[in-house]
Amino acid sequence: MRLLLIRHAQTPSNVDALLDTAIPGAGLTELGEKQAAALPEALAGEDIEALYASTLVRTRLTAAPLAAARGLDVLVRDGIRELSAGDLEMEPGGSERGRAYMRTVLAWAAGDTALRMPGGETGAEALARYDAVVAEAAASGAGTVAMVSHGAAIRLWTACRAHNLDAAFAAENRLENTGVVTLEGSPTDGWKALTWAGALVTPAGEPGPTGQAVEPEQPGTRPAPVGGR
Repeated sequence: MRLLLIRHAQTPSNVDALLDTAIPGAGLTELGEKQAAALPEALAGEDIEALYASTLVRTRLTAAPLAAARGLDVLVRDGIRELSAGDLEMEPGGSERGRAYMRTVLAWAAGDTALRMPGGETGAEALARYDAVVAEAAASGAGTVAMVSHGAAIRLWTACRAHNLDAAFAAENRLENTGVVTLEGSPTDGWKALTWAGALVTPAGEPGPTGQAVEPEQPGTRPAPVGGR
């Protein structure tokens, strides 16, 4: 299966650098609406057969133009929502408490999945719910599936499930609003990341996302040119 993981379009919480992870979450900014409207053209070369979105408002609003253009229903699933900030909800991403969120996520990506977000879920719980939606999509028989999800969740899941990515990659590579990660594989055979925000995923030390050392972004913060959540 070809799997497209798409970060939602820009929200007011992104602009204000807030950890906004709870349901229903913020809607889209004016720029975010334009980003969502541009998705059908950006993905014109993809033969998308199924389209998923999380239970947060921003992913459904982002998916709507693509669904309309392709005549697809948006399958809403809680499993691909953002990683819960728990007690850190609505903290500024750049504050000390806000930075604790991304430190926890990166610890999960490095293998400490039993660690619990303060007042929130463990890494194992977050990965299990995401895995369940991906498994559902794979079982559907669709050749290409798009999922509109969230930056931290995408970074964690790809770091843990794509055999050619790792925790260092998750730390160093952000995903901007409506950025797309393309993977191929299956839940049984594993996954390989093909592209990250339009760039080919290459071995470390070669040009491409793995060679870019950038500061880890706090989920919910305004995207920088190199990517985000």
